[in-house]
This record gives sequence, structure tokens and C-alpha cells, in this order.
Amino acid sequence: MKKSFLLGALALISLGAIAPAVAADLPARPYSKAPEAFIPALYDWSGFYLGLNGGWGTANRCFDQTAPVVGTEGCHTTSGGFAGAQLGYRWETGPWVWGLEAQGDWSGLKGSNISLVTPADTNRSRIDAFGLFTGQVGYAWNTTLLYFKGGAAVIADHNNILAAGAVLASPSGETRWGGTVGGGIEFSFAPNWSAAFEYNHLFIANATTTFTNVNSGAVFSTDRIHGDADLVSVRVNYRWGGPVVGKY
Repeated sequence: MKKSFLLGALALISLGAIAPAVAADLPARPYSKAPEAFIPALYDWSGFYLGLNGGWGTANRCFDQTAPVVGTEGCHTTSGGFAGAQLGYRWETGPWVWGLEAQGDWSGLKGSNISLVTPADTNRSRIDAFGLFTGQVGYAWNTTLLYFKGGAAVIADHNNILAAGAVLASPSGETRWGGTVGGGIEFSFAPNWSAAFEYNHLFIANATTTFTNVNSGAVFSTDRIHGDADLVSVRVNYRWGGPVVGKY
């Protein structure tokens, strides 16, 4: 029994002496560099942009005759499509985006109603074109931008009085100025390309319009025309300037 215990103790002592020598002969553990942290890209909305837009709009047009008869002739809704282009500049400070933009569109909004003062006549309205000159403020979540806009609007308004389907009286010209407010959400889908959905409300200035007979040139009537417009559009922009940068 004592002999077995003694042999076991000697074996343990021998292993203890050999282990450091074996460890010294082992190759050194290779050094591995810790993986670098991923640096996400931060989209920058700064720079000039040029784009196209198209959509659908409606406008409410009301005629109030002031001469030769005083009375309300009624209202109608004009509706139709529009298409055009926009040019602007944005600059980003942190998550906030600021901008200026000019937009011009051809428009096909039109509508009519039978006059309540002279039922033999029809009041017809068209918005042939419009322009918007706006400032913008928005908040960006990398490649997504929510923005609001407001500024001036100019409308190429055209109103006629018809009889038996033919133009009876027309004004000399009807370019109206007003204001606009709106907003949209825009998404970048490629390094310099983005698409947006946008809504604008146009405050069209009230105007007193004199209609003259297209045959005789005599004054036919004078009307106060008023009503606003609402526009919904899809936009595609190409931006240059403002590179994509690393977010640290």
C-alpha cells in the first residue's frame, strides 16, 4: 500500500516537471485583429436637384355677378391632370433640411356650371398652367425626408361664358397670384435619385373679371370669381452635390 502511494506521488511530480518544458516547445498562438466596427452610410440631402412631376388636381370656382345684375351665379369644380418640372436647392444641418424651389406645370383642370342668374348661359373655367415658388423645411431619417413647404403661387386662369355650347364672352386676361402651403415625403432609392409624394393647397386670389362679347366687343358682364385648388402629385428628382458620408 505504501509502495503504491509512493509510486503515484513520483508520477505526479514527474508530470509537473515535464509540463513547462512541453508548453515552451508549443508554437505561439497566432494574433488575430479584432473585426472593425461597421460604419453605416448617412445620406446627405444637400445640393441642387432637378426633377419631373405629375398628378391630379381640383379647384372650386364660384361666379358672383356684380353687373349688370347683382347675384350669385353658382359654383363648379374644375378637375384634371397636370405635369411639369421643378428645380431647387437643399442644405442639411444635422437631421434638419432647408430648401428653396421653383416649379412650373401645364394643367388641364376644367369644369362648368349653368348660371343661376342667366340660365341660358354656362360659366366655364380652366386652369391652363401654374407656378409655385416656395421655401421648405424638413426632417430627415437618413434616406427618408418629411418636408413642408409654403410660398407664392401664380395661376394662368381662364374663364368664359358660353351660350349654346359656343363662347359668348371672354375676359382679356386672367393671370392670378396667390399663395400655397403643402408637404410631402421623399425617399432616396439610388445615390442621387429620389421620389416623393406631395400635396399642395393653392390659395387663389379673388378677382373681379370683366367679360366682353366676343362678337361685338361690348361689355357683357362683370363677375367676382373666387375659389382655391388642391393638388396631389408624384415627383422624381435627380440631385447633384452633397455626397454620402460615413456616420461615426
